[in-house]
Amino acid sequence: MGDERERLLNKNKGFSRSVSHARDELHSFRTWLRWLCVDQSNAWTVCLSWFVFLLFAILVPAVSHFVLSCSDCDSRHSRPYDAVAQLSLSGVAAISFICLSTFVRRYGLRRFLFFDKLRNESETVRQGYTEQLNRSLKILFIFVLPCFAAETVYKIWWYSSGGSKIPFLGNVVVSNTVACILDLCSWFYRTVVFFLVCVLFRLLCSLQILRMQDFALVFQGNSDVESVLKEHLRIRRQLRIISHRYRSFILWGLISITASQFASLLMATRPNANLDIFNSGELAVCSVSLLAGLLILLRSAARITHKAQGVTCLAAKWHVCATVDSFDTVEGETPVAKAAEEQAFSENCSVSSDCDDVGDEEDELDNTRFIPSYAYSTISFQKRQALVTYFENNRAGITVYGFMLDRSSLHTIFGIELSLVLWLLGKTIGIS
Repeated sequence: MGDERERLLNKNKGFSRSVSHARDELHSFRTWLRWLCVDQSNAWTVCLSWFVFLLFAILVPAVSHFVLSCSDCDSRHSRPYDAVAQLSLSGVAAISFICLSTFVRRYGLRRFLFFDKLRNESETVRQGYTEQLNRSLKILFIFVLPCFAAETVYKIWWYSSGGSKIPFLGNVVVSNTVACILDLCSWFYRTVVFFLVCVLFRLLCSLQILRMQDFALVFQGNSDVESVLKEHLRIRRQLRIISHRYRSFILWGLISITASQFASLLMATRPNANLDIFNSGELAVCSVSLLAGLLILLRSAARITHKAQGVTCLAAKWHVCATVDSFDTVEGETPVAKAAEEQAFSENCSVSSDCDDVGDEEDELDNTRFIPSYAYSTISFQKRQALVTYFENNRAGITVYGFMLDRSSLHTIFGIELSLVLWLLGKTIGIS
């Protein structure tokens, strides 16, 4: 009876960590989500978030393009690239909002951000992940605010210098002020929604990096092969979950942003295109914003994949160090064994002294330090070899429908983009 009661208490304790409450780790984060009108914790906030999305991502951009277009304006106030900019931002914002709504509705914010799994992690991982969560919104606004400042300057200049003279409120000044504010709110909302999903992906990748850095410590102590294998399988399982949840967003985001950039390039390289800072400034700000968000996605995926694959190198080095240290010495070979041991010790000392000059370029997953192998005398060579073979044939990382997002994939994407851009330039302005 006592054991069953203790089991129920432990179950309720674990459940209480999974359920959201007013003062949990996500309290301040939820507050920001409410202010950004993307919180969907109840029926009221769901209706409000969809209303704000339809208003600022669909209605305001459409009205701004069709109603406030200035066909008889001069070359500085004409907006030949407004359609591309509006469609690009609205399309990416729609993809981001739908994905974010699906994540929150299906999994909940705590479960989606793996806060319900933190009770199984070390204190270092929990503190590091909480710090990354607190930094997430700062990173978001670091990217958004400079672009928003540039967009604000452009919109204020365009409306104040006579770009639009439609007095739909009875007064030109009041009408332009309201239209300018709505335009800026629409741009800010769409950009924030896109960057929010990108920053959340970066946050999830940061958690897995912290876990792998903590996982690297098992090779420094007396750990058996079974525990190492179980921990690595748990990390691979979470990486597969992240890949499965984000694969549609990454794929459609890459397709839409690439199509947007090519459409912009096609319009900008027309023979009669009028390209200057006045009529194409908004397009430039839009392109920079979208490419910055795409860079966050691809860099985070490549970084976590690189760290996950670094475990293979660490396991191979652990196996080599253990093998060198644990060979049996037979009669007549003692001097050779002693010399080899002294050489390994001297090399270890030299490598450790070189670590002072490395700084932050090495970490627990990627370093050149010699691993002390005194703790592995009870692990057989066959078990260590089997574990290294498993790591070599089961590389973890972020995948998109089976395609691994590592550094080589980034080079491939860059090569494809560059080839298409050069082809387009060859068809438009004759560069081959």
